[in-house]
Amino acid sequence: MSNTISHWMNNKAYTGNSDATAPVTNPATGEVTGQVALAGVEDARAVIDAAAAAFPSWRDTSLAKRTQILFAFRELLNARKGELAEIITSEHGKVVSDALGEVSRGQEVVEFACGIPHLLKGGFTENASTKVDVYSIRQPLGVVGVISPFNFPAMVPMWFFPIAIATGNTVVLKPSEKDPTASLWIAKLWAEAGLPPGVFNVLQGDKTAVDELLTNKAVKSVSFVGSTPIAQYVYATGTAHDKRVQALGGAKNHAVILPDADLDLAADAMVNAGFGSAGERCMAISACVAVGPIADDLVAKIAERTAPLKIGDGTKDSDMGPLVTKAHRDKVASYIDAGETDGAKIVVDGRNVQANGGQDGFWLGPTLIDHVTPEMSVYTDEIFGPVLSVIRVETYDEALQLINDNPYGNGTAIFTNDGGAARRFQNEVQVGMVGINVPIPVPMAYYSFGGWKASLFGDSHAHGMDGVQFFTRQKAITSRWLDPSHGGIELGFPQNA
Repeated sequence: MSNTISHWMNNKAYTGNSDATAPVTNPATGEVTGQVALAGVEDARAVIDAAAAAFPSWRDTSLAKRTQILFAFRELLNARKGELAEIITSEHGKVVSDALGEVSRGQEVVEFACGIPHLLKGGFTENASTKVDVYSIRQPLGVVGVISPFNFPAMVPMWFFPIAIATGNTVVLKPSEKDPTASLWIAKLWAEAGLPPGVFNVLQGDKTAVDELLTNKAVKSVSFVGSTPIAQYVYATGTAHDKRVQALGGAKNHAVILPDADLDLAADAMVNAGFGSAGERCMAISACVAVGPIADDLVAKIAERTAPLKIGDGTKDSDMGPLVTKAHRDKVASYIDAGETDGAKIVVDGRNVQANGGQDGFWLGPTLIDHVTPEMSVYTDEIFGPVLSVIRVETYDEALQLINDNPYGNGTAIFTNDGGAARRFQNEVQVGMVGINVPIPVPMAYYSFGGWKASLFGDSHAHGMDGVQFFTRQKAITSRWLDPSHGGIELGFPQNA
């Protein structure tokens, strides 16, 4: 009998009043392992109200105490991240080593948020006018919503909630209903770290829960990561209801391989970036742009490295796991079918892969497609699976134009040994995150993550200083005091409290 995966409110499980549920499966076996609660409007409002009730006290909690809790959470997560990785693998399907990497990248934002006192410092001008001082402070917004996708059930929420909590906000996290258990594990860890009830809450659900976060007056901001059509909806709906919104959308990430590049390095990078996490990541390279005469050699090297990859249950000795659901697996396979019909060459075909896992698992092996042209759906659409397309062009200028003409602008990379070409590319390419001989240029937590064009709606990227500014508001104070005050005598060494 499968278990019920509940909401989390006031540091304990909350079953809610809605009877609606959705199945949660193990992608490696196809087995239904649980039923996740789907919130009704009443449930969503209860969780949001709990976060709103907790906000005044948390806002007024000292930075010293907030930071102590963040450090405690960091230590607990470091000690037990293996547990979280296993949960991710069981519901998403990615291999455990990949899941551990996801947790570690999310942990970088937790560590960044541990330094929040320094980042919240305001400015001060003494005697801006005669005996008048002017200074600025940053204050939290209130209740903030986080709507996260299935592909990174730990890392993507951690792009947002550590900074939101550190700056004094309370959080309602709406995880994907495909892999919801990681969020509850994280919620329990926050409680163990000493976070007060109501500061971090989990609202399970579907569009009903999303719409309540986007329209409820108590929610002051919404952070979203997902497909571009939904990102557009989230941004339009949230801003129409007077919320700050950062909505990160889809991607079609290109890697340009110049003739002078180290082709062995480039081939390794294309396999890693195209097939890691079964291609289910917004920073995956799905379009390899081969410039000039190197295409045949490059394709051969990528194929040579792809063929021996082991596909199977992420808990076993595997390089790549299954896709998250059968429906998604079938959709990705349909793009391979379409590419073949359109005249592209299937160099490595993952449609009939023999995987080390359950016969009902959602298997699709790495797929390499050559001679792809820009009008094919295998190029135009974000496939979100282990499909790497090779587009052949004659010049750097053609490669650049191809990328700049694409509606997405999330991530890109160039492989070259020419510093001048690399510098020109980083200057001319219309993409938010650029790698030079680095295929997946996800920045460190103290920089900000986000793309351009249809890959981002709103003007704030995730984490880094953009994140701090997004979750706070600046206030300027002009002050005049006619008489000094006297606080009495205290000879003891002052302490933070």
